[in-house]
Amino acid sequence: MQSKTRLFLAVVIVSNAVGNVVLGYGMRGIGDISSYSPAALALSAVRSLGNPWVLLGTALLALFFAAHTLLLSWVDLSYVLLVTSLGYVLVAVLGAAFLGEQISMARWAGILLISAGVSLVGATAPSSSGGGA
Repeated sequence: MQSKTRLFLAVVIVSNAVGNVVLGYGMRGIGDISSYSPAALALSAVRSLGNPWVLLGTALLALFFAAHTLLLSWVDLSYVLLVTSLGYVLVAVLGAAFLGEQISMARWAGILLISAGVSLVGATAPSSSGGGA
């Protein structure tokens, strides 16, 4: 696997996981959106746009989307999606560490299964129908 592919896989995994955790943190600061009236949603949107954590999370998720799109242009979808599912593991670890989320043993077992699957897929060479990988 080329170093460019490894780099973009890392960017996709980290920006997605960290972006979601930061966005989750920011939205917890906004509070519960319990009313779906247009006025309440508009107020929540304005408050969200003023929250630096929400903005940082959104920027990281935009980076994820751009890197993911580029990665998909040169490596098979089946490889990218399976390897980048390692981000689910990272989200669980970051959620427990930084958001204080309680993760059950059943969830940790699922995380171990995901890790095992990623290891199997990662052991194969990424193929591509196009050039550039």
